[in-house]
Formats: sequence, C-alpha cells, structure tokens
Amino acid sequence: MHSTPILAARFARNTRVLRAEAPLSEDQMRSAGPSVFAERKHSSRSERYTYIPTIDVLRGLRREGLQPFMVAQGQSRIEGKAEFTKHMIRLRHAAQVQTRPEAKEIILINSHDWASSYQMLAGLFRFVCCSGLVVGKAVQDIRIPHRTPKGGNLQDQVIEGAFRVLDEFDEVDERTEAMKALQLKPPEKIAIATAALALRFGDRSVEDTGGHSPAPVTAEQLIEARRPEDLGPSLWTTFQRIQENLIRGGQAGRSAQGRRLQTRPVGSIDRGVSLNRALWMLAEEMRKLKA
Repeated sequence: MHSTPILAARFARNTRVLRAEAPLSEDQMRSAGPSVFAERKHSSRSERYTYIPTIDVLRGLRREGLQPFMVAQGQSRIEGKAEFTKHMIRLRHAAQVQTRPEAKEIILINSHDWASSYQMLAGLFRFVCCSGLVVGKAVQDIRIPHRTPKGGNLQDQVIEGAFRVLDEFDEVDERTEAMKALQLKPPEKIAIATAALALRFGDRSVEDTGGHSPAPVTAEQLIEARRPEDLGPSLWTTFQRIQENLIRGGQAGRSAQGRRLQTRPVGSIDRGVSLNRALWMLAEEMRKLKA
C-alpha cells in the first residue's frame, strides 16, 4: 500500500515532530528524535540511574507487534544536552484493522536526563485529520522510574506496561461511542468551547475589567469545522473541532492590542499532553451531565 510522504515539521521552537501513515523506520526517526537513540545517560545522572536506551525498548515493542507512527522531541538550549532530552513516540498494534475512524495508540514518553520516567499513556489517532488524542482517566497511566526493578528487567516492565494500557481500551471504546451518540444544543457547544478557551489561555479567555487581555479567538471560532467530516452537533465532533483548533492553531484572531494574528500551535510535549488530556476530561464531564 502506498504511503503518503512523511510530514516533518517543528510544532514550536522547542519541539520537532515526524509523522507518517506507515510505520517509521529507525533512520526516519533519527532525524526528528535523536535522543531516542542516545548511547548513554546524561553526565548529570548518578549510578542509581538505570540507563535503558529508548530504542532498545522500542525494538522490544516492535517484536510484540507495536509499531511507531510518530516521534517528537523537545529541544534544549543547554549545549550537549539535545541528545538526551524528552521525547514522545506514538505506537499502534499491527493487528488493528483500519476499518474504524480511530486507531488505538500507546504513547511512550521518556528522556535520558531524568526529565521524565518511562511513561505510557492511552491515545487515539483520528485518520481524517491526522490528530492524536490523549485519553483522560479512562485508562490508568503507567510510570516506570529509571532504577533497577526488584526481580525484573526494566525493558520487560515497559513492554508489559504497554500491553496493560492496550488491555484497558474497551472502556475507551465505550466512552467514545457514547460521545458520538450524544447530541449537543448550540449553547452547550459554546459552553464547552468557552471552558476549553480557559484551559488554553487561562484568564485571557474572558475579557473583564481586571486588566486581563482577551483570548485571541472566540468560543464560536473554536467550534468551526475544518472539513465536512467534522460537521455535526454530536459531543464527539464538537470535541474534535475544539481539540484540533486549539492544538494545531492557525486560526485568525487578534492580539490584546488589536493586531491581526494566527493562533500558534501547541509545541511543548508536556503542554500538548496535558492540554489534550484536559480537553478529553472536559468532554467526559459534558457526557456525564447529558447522560
């Protein structure tokens, strides 16, 4: 099957990302995520720090059928630290049949400078918009610190954790289908978009007399669709429109001084994960209120 060209871009000044329709090769990943291939831990780490290269874990996950489709790496202003910084890989199991509009993903986050333990989160990938979601509290996160585990191998623990995340995806499927079946009224769509603005822009989401600057875009803009497939009043499509508009940016807006601008994408790995997760939980709360 022919794959579209690989998309390589900087989401922000401090993050590089590489994404493809077909599994990424190691040579492809190396260009955007060199810290995945770090050959040693950062010199600041003590002897207690157990160094397991991310690429070794990734190779073990490949043998179990989990393939990488996206890699992102944060940058560092500290000389010589770029090859150890935090990185994120999104993986899918080869057994998944692409008949659904979403694919289940394991999100692996790690670093070799103690900025992050091994973390595994549950995610969904929407094919129509190439958007990666992070699931809220439906699936428990797996965190494995960089120290030698008792009675086990660190690499084996990470691989076992990945499959524990996959095993809990039935709950994610149920909640996703419930969001798709739930229809929102126009005021409810504006309400969830207003709350999402507060998550992204904080006090700037509302213009008041306390000196706060307004957000660069409105709640009405956040629920605008970028493609026909995202039209509709369901909670799921509303959530998808808001998520893409906030994470990817690119919407026309105005600064606090009234200058025209385009909203910026969220580039930081940590900020992207936390905002994605918060948006999922916001949609979940709306689902519960409407149930």
